[in-house]
Amino acid sequence: MSLRADARAWLRAACLIAGLALASCARADPDALWNIVHGACAPNQASTGQPAPCVAVDLAGGYAVLKDQRGKTQVLVIPTTKIAGIESPDLLAPDTPNFWRDAWAAKHFVEGYAGAPIPREDLALAVNSIDGRSQNQLHIHVDCLDAAVRATLAAALPDIGPRWAPLKVDLAGHRYEAMRLAGDELTGDPFKLLAAGDAAARANMGLETLVVVGVRFADGSPGFVLLADHADPAAGDIGNGESVMDHSCKVLAPAGG
Repeated sequence: MSLRADARAWLRAACLIAGLALASCARADPDALWNIVHGACAPNQASTGQPAPCVAVDLAGGYAVLKDQRGKTQVLVIPTTKIAGIESPDLLAPDTPNFWRDAWAAKHFVEGYAGAPIPREDLALAVNSIDGRSQNQLHIHVDCLDAAVRATLAAALPDIGPRWAPLKVDLAGHRYEAMRLAGDELTGDPFKLLAAGDAAARANMGLETLVVVGVRFADGSPGFVLLADHADPAAGDIGNGESVMDHSCKVLAPAGG
């Protein structure tokens, strides 16, 4: 057995012995996501065409998709190169891929686990701040939006413009900055849009959390709302944008169910 195969076997065995899925193991080790993607998913894809334990690996695009242990539907989109998190200057480089676009495209995995199409207004993407995350490898959460957050955001949508500005309402107990983007696909890179539009955020990107929510505007056209919050750990705000999600996906429950 090769050293690489040994490493893969050890990682899987450790998780199985603990009775945990791979993504659950990641929460005990801040480098676990990197070890899973770099040590197993990417080499497996390259050598066999099979991305296990990930559900997909795009070697040309530079990212992997991993099912998270939490919830029935949540997946993580993870770069196959080493990028610690939102604070990495690599994310603002012109040639860095738009991993958010890849994360939005990964919604079909969430739909597969849900067993039903998910309206764009019910889907969210999130990256947590340094203080709000458990892993030192960039990962974008992809899952359902909390139903209460959806309703509040829909009511506030007419007041959200094309530049960053404070929302007038709280979402999941936090007051976000927000801006809108038009289009069916996420062509703009939220990392770059935040850094370019908010000098304070650019000065300390590690304390930022970013969320992207699919929306339909009043004329029916598709688009997105970008949300950013600056963490303040001393005040109890750790910058966990994932809090706007609902990993039980209640938004898909039938009315009255």
